[in-house]
Amino acid sequence: MLTALGLDAAAESVYRAMLADPRGGVAELVARLERPEDEVRDALDVLSELALVRPSAEREGSLRAVSPDIGMEILMARQQAELAAQQQRLEESRAVAAQLIAEYADLRPAASSPGVEQLIGIDQIRDCLARLTRDVTTEVMSFAPGGAQPEAQMRASRPLDEQLLRRGVRMRTLYLSSVRNDQPTVEYATWLAGLGGQVRTVPDLPTRMIITDRSTAVIPVSSEDTGAGAVLLTGQGTLTALCALFESIWAGAQPLGAAASRDTKGLSPQEATTIALLAQGHTDEAIAKRLGVSQRTARRIATDLMERLGARSRFEAGVRSVQHGWLPSTPN
Repeated sequence: MLTALGLDAAAESVYRAMLADPRGGVAELVARLERPEDEVRDALDVLSELALVRPSAEREGSLRAVSPDIGMEILMARQQAELAAQQQRLEESRAVAAQLIAEYADLRPAASSPGVEQLIGIDQIRDCLARLTRDVTTEVMSFAPGGAQPEAQMRASRPLDEQLLRRGVRMRTLYLSSVRNDQPTVEYATWLAGLGGQVRTVPDLPTRMIITDRSTAVIPVSSEDTGAGAVLLTGQGTLTALCALFESIWAGAQPLGAAASRDTKGLSPQEATTIALLAQGHTDEAIAKRLGVSQRTARRIATDLMERLGARSRFEAGVRSVQHGWLPSTPN
């Protein structure tokens, strides 16, 4: 029951038993729970590390369980710290990926290097994707930015997606959070999940990307015109970094069927991303592209956040965001 807060079943049962019998010792716990003594002592070590049990002031050499209201606060604070660390790792991975992608975006058609093949024009890109789809054996991982997906494209993808899933290929796709408001995309994702595919959403994605069998990746040269050209990447080091980026973002993403959650400051993932982009000086147009929404929607989100902050300008919104803990303060 408390596994979601980082407490295993054995430690939880010992904690509950100590709450029920505050004066009982190890022998009483062993008898009450009918568990081996070494297992009970291991559970007490775990509880001690989590600060859920403390030395008793009344009975020297004995332990007592802290009250549940304090104990749950301790567990939730620990989990929050772990989530913050995971978010930091995610941001670091995104920065590395952005640098990597920028390097490949600067490649000229005449350039070539081991592990890099240039694809010029939509025909070459489509031929390459068809070949990869034909040869894939285990897994497809995709970034699909741009918001709501074209209905015609989703209809055309269904037969191929079904074929891959029935072959036992694992399919994981990351969309922008904005697709939650697009019924055709939601219906497509629901259909995909029914066949075993997995779909999650995040507020923004670094680029469009497809990775097959963790050995090949296709990334567009320009995020503004994905059909103009792309690079086919097969280098081991590059694929290791891109797969790590996907896994990091996937771990923090939300299943499309789940309700969008809010953080401890009351911000949705989309709102938190908007605040960060505003603080970086992005325009409504740039924010809209990153979120996969219209400029009008991006402007509305920004305006709502400014009203919640009581800010009259975007500069003031950035200052107040730091004061409210919505953004980290800048070190001196």
